Amino acid sequence: MHMACLGPETGNVRLHYRIDGDPDGAPVVFANSLGTDLRLWDAVLPLLPKGLKFIRYDKRGHGLSSLPPAPYSMDDLVGDAEALLDMLNIRDCMFVGLSIGGMIAQGLAAKRLDQVHAMVLSNTGAKIGTPDMWDTRIAAVNAGGIEPLADAVMERWFSQAFLSTPELEIWRNMLVRQPGEGYSGCSSAISGTDLYTPTGGLRLPVLGIAGDEDGSTPPDLVRETVNLVPGSKFQLIRKAGHLPCVEQPAAYAAILTDFLRETGHI
Repeated sequence: MHMACLGPETGNVRLHYRIDGDPDGAPVVFANSLGTDLRLWDAVLPLLPKGLKFIRYDKRGHGLSSLPPAPYSMDDLVGDAEALLDMLNIRDCMFVGLSIGGMIAQGLAAKRLDQVHAMVLSNTGAKIGTPDMWDTRIAAVNAGGIEPLADAVMERWFSQAFLSTPELEIWRNMLVRQPGEGYSGCSSAISGTDLYTPTGGLRLPVLGIAGDEDGSTPPDLVRETVNLVPGSKFQLIRKAGHLPCVEQPAAYAAILTDFLRETGHI
């Protein structure tokens, strides 16, 4: 568990990050979704092959990272990831990004191919939602916090079966305990982002992962996004919503392991 001070070029943001696995292994970087912190990946990491270096972090305004004044831009979020990887001397990583984390992955690959050897675009899109939709959500969070939105978010995040389990409360708690300003700041970043052109220019190994019951980024959006990159692959996880790494960690880890093998990471 570490805090990284990323310096003036990122507005002196301090990111909480964690490194697990083999410190000398090939690097795999994980970027999580809006309203979650790095614990999103807790169930998947123990199921992945030994000998890899796993790097996770809380994006700005989330988890234990600092909370700069909102709004944020996607350039801010990409710059944070870039600065963190530079500080850690990370090159040629596999970057696994879920939802807004997948947008960060696309932006980082377009900017710094030296850092990103391959990427996993999980439950994400080159463009997610509409500015009107995000404006409504941002206004609601700024007025009343995250709690009034939480039940609707859970229905988009999880499958019908998972919604009736006790574990749901853990993820609802994680969501509502994020700073409202961090949530609205990152919502602004998503609202202003359209990556169709830069992602369409990428040439690197890409895997798309979708959940068949995802109400936030449906499978067709994920498939359309990864199809922008020639030679990309796509996997659908059944009985899962927006966070298949939570609902189906074994299936998720198996898909990641196959891709790690195909791309020469293991």
